[in-house]
Amino acid sequence: MTKLGILHPGQMGISVAASAQNSGCEVHWASDERSEQTRQRATQHNLKDAQTLENLCQTCEVIISVCPPHAADDLARQVLATGFRGIFVEANAIAPQRAILMGQRMQAAGIEFVDGGIIGGPAWEAERTWLYLSGPQAQAVADCFAAGPLETAVISTAIGKASALKMCFAAYTKGTTALLSGILATAESLGVRNELENQWSRDDSNFSEQTPNRVRQVTAKAWRFESEMKEIAATLAGAGIPSGFHIAASEIYRRMAIFKDAPETPSLDEVLQALLMTQ
Repeated sequence: MTKLGILHPGQMGISVAASAQNSGCEVHWASDERSEQTRQRATQHNLKDAQTLENLCQTCEVIISVCPPHAADDLARQVLATGFRGIFVEANAIAPQRAILMGQRMQAAGIEFVDGGIIGGPAWEAERTWLYLSGPQAQAVADCFAAGPLETAVISTAIGKASALKMCFAAYTKGTTALLSGILATAESLGVRNELENQWSRDDSNFSEQTPNRVRQVTAKAWRFESEMKEIAATLAGAGIPSGFHIAASEIYRRMAIFKDAPETPSLDEVLQALLMTQ
């Protein structure tokens, strides 16, 4: 039985942990400095508590990092400091250039590094969420999730490919939501929002109806998407493509981040006012 450690069992991480359990893995986590919500999730899904990161890394053969992009490097360094010698899976939304550098540091320390990119929401239903993997040990990681519902695909033995796919996919999905948010806020500021929505309805009634909900629903995760947009910008810049659009998208999400942990989804008017405020 593979002993797998999850860093950390947030809303996405706990679904990854559950898929590993479904596939016969014994899943551990470290409760030190974690929130009460995280503790409750881990208890509900019967994760084994190693208490500290050091204990977790001494116990587990595979460690999977699922955290906000801005925290990925620090978490990887903390794992390195424990003397871990198993397989480390970097499953965060980071630029491929950053994944390659992280992999080099890990491999120099004797750690097997696997690059990962998750596309989709928390993995509770089959064929809805994909973990793309690349690196020499990618198939060994895929085997930890064979029973699903998290789907896996090994796309290369080269580190950086999985992150590149994640960045390119999110550049469109999350990038266009940021663009639409900015457009609606601008139209609101200039007093033509109703006219814009009417024109959208003439072209595509579904688009006009769906766009406000798309903008409202993204607010809960905007605090995470702010740093993800910067990673996408770095990805584009590394490929020689202008990166300014996603830098601006990062600022859009920064202004939405005030809705983190809001008790209910804000109205469209509330979102647009947040975007128009001088931050």
